[in-house]
Amino acid sequence: MIKGIIFDFGNVLYTFDNMRFVDRISKRSPYSPEDIHRKLYGESSLTEDYETGNISSEEFYRSARKLLRLEIGITRFRHAFTNIFTPIPETLELIPKLKEKHKLGLLSNTNEWDFEHCISEMDIFQLFDAVSLSYVVGAKKPDPRIFLDCLEKMGLEASECIYIDDIDKYAEKATSMGMIGHTYAGHDELVSFLGENGIIIP
Repeated sequence: MIKGIIFDFGNVLYTFDNMRFVDRISKRSPYSPEDIHRKLYGESSLTEDYETGNISSEEFYRSARKLLRLEIGITRFRHAFTNIFTPIPETLELIPKLKEKHKLGLLSNTNEWDFEHCISEMDIFQLFDAVSLSYVVGAKKPDPRIFLDCLEKMGLEASECIYIDDIDKYAEKATSMGMIGHTYAGHDELVSFLGENGIIIP
């Protein structure tokens, strides 16, 4: 019997576009948007270090500013960095309905700023019984530690939980740990999947 449903954040609850950040800061850098994206997300470990909690928000800002030769203050940088998310209304509307009969978890590879300035400000944030964040746990999906952290906080066994993610390998990791992992492919498909597992949306 399914007692808990765990959601990924990015591209399940909210979409995101890193190029919105890149385009904004490119006006403050001698590099093109393409070069900025390559340097920050391809050649550098900065975002990885930030999402695993190895560096602070201030360290991330200072290192990115140096790497990209940016002329920008930390407040403007943070605003550009975090203002990349767009709600997926259909999924967000499911959360209160699912909460009526199930424990809910939120599990995300994320960083301090995105949590403080987007994730924690969602209207439905308080409905989650457990929140596991990579920068707090010190491990990113598909590392088992972040999944185990969420299960422990929910007080449930893996076999009692569904995990929903937009990335196949993360859903598959959840399945390998005993959960029912599911790759998100849109609202109607998700509702159908939940129904197949005995979860009827009111």
